[in-house]
Amino acid sequence: MKKPTILFVDDQEVTLATLKRAFLDEPYEKIFVHSGKEAIEILEKQQVHVIVTDLGMPEMNGRQLLKIVMEKYPDTVRMVLSGQSNINTLLDAVNEGKVYKFITKPWKLEEEFKPAIEAAIEYHATLAQQEQTVK
Repeated sequence: MKKPTILFVDDQEVTLATLKRAFLDEPYEKIFVHSGKEAIEILEKQQVHVIVTDLGMPEMNGRQLLKIVMEKYPDTVRMVLSGQSNINTLLDAVNEGKVYKFITKPWKLEEEFKPAIEAAIEYHATLAQQEQTVK
């Protein structure tokens, strides 16, 4: 089976660098991009199993990105990694983008973030299996 692909989207270089280090040894393909536009370009070219995006980004924010992903790539499991604390913004993102999991910055890597990614990968596999069963 092909390794799952995780797409991380954050406009902060320091966050992406931290994520690269944190997930270096994980057994899946990892792609790191700085914008929603770059994320869409990746999604157009290849299958992404899980997308993890920040909400507060210039040009295309995380909510807009998640909505596009939900509409065009519904099989991609959507997660948010954000320092955003406005509850209405969070709820809008979750509802509009059908977010699987919300991780807050700063995150707890081993206790929260890595298990959430693993669960999202399993969730994607379960959905794909169900889809195959229906066909």
